[in-house]
Parts: sequence; structure tokens; C-alpha cells
Amino acid sequence: MKAIESYIRDINDFPKPGIVFKDLTPLLNSPEATKLCLQELLAQVDGQHVDKVVGMEARGFFFGTLMAQALNAGFIPVRKSGKLPYETISETYALEYGSDVLEIHVDAIKPGDRVLIHDDVLATGGTAAAVCKLVERLGGVIVQCNFIMELSFLNGKDRLRAHAVRSVLTY
Repeated sequence: MKAIESYIRDINDFPKPGIVFKDLTPLLNSPEATKLCLQELLAQVDGQHVDKVVGMEARGFFFGTLMAQALNAGFIPVRKSGKLPYETISETYALEYGSDVLEIHVDAIKPGDRVLIHDDVLATGGTAAAVCKLVERLGGVIVQCNFIMELSFLNGKDRLRAHAVRSVLTY
């Protein structure tokens, strides 16, 4: 996946000293790279039936909507507390220092819906694990947790053991 990887730039010391941020904006700026990345993400779904694609705020929205369209599935945004206009359920999850809350509309997923969860990066797995809980509370069946890249040294996959996890790139 060198072709995709060449469009991801490292930004040192962002958002704080010692962090190397993986910036996807050059990939998004290239129609060819975006198309290639989308093809790789869809190949990982391996022809499984998907009713809904859940994308996490905000970078999970970029490819999540494209995947939903390609899979002829609905797209569901999961957002931070207070950002969705209709009735929601919420899930609190731990951050490095403190916690945060994610929300989903109560009518977004019907019992038995087959759901693909997508985000750009799998790091510690806290966000993805919280989204899995939201989907399951609404009765959704998680087909896969799907990422553009996995930062394997942070062991995020460990928090998602109950689900299939796929990434285009692994660091």
C-alpha cells in the first residue's frame, strides 16, 4: 500500500509534544489516492452485506459516507455530546486524561441491521469500543470495524477483540 502511504504525512509534535500525527489531508486532496483508498477499504469488507455504515466524528465521515454509497447502505454519524439534533443515546469513554461522550440517534439502527463501523485511525481503541457499545445497544450486528490505518503499538485491537478489525495500513 505504498501508493496510499505516500499520501499520508507525518506532523511531529501535533497536537502535543512527542506525538507524530498521521495527516490524511494530502490523500483527500488527490482524487486518485482517495479512489484507491476507498477501493482498499471496500475490499476488506469482502462482499459482506452491510445495511449501515457508522462513521465517527469527524474524520470517519470522509470515507464512511463514500463506503456507504458504494455499499448501497445508509450512513450514520456518531458525534460528540450535544451535536446531534434528534433524541440520542450516549456512551462515555476514557481519554488519556479524562473522558468524553459519543452519541447516536435512537432511530439510526434497527435491531438486526448489519453495521460496518469506520474511522480513519485505530489508536487505543477507546472511541471504536464506545461506538461498538452504542451500535449493540440499538440492536445492530457489527460486521466489521474498518480503519484506514492502525497504530499497532497502541494495542487498540485488544479492545475490539469481539469484532473483526481490518486496516489498510499498519504502523
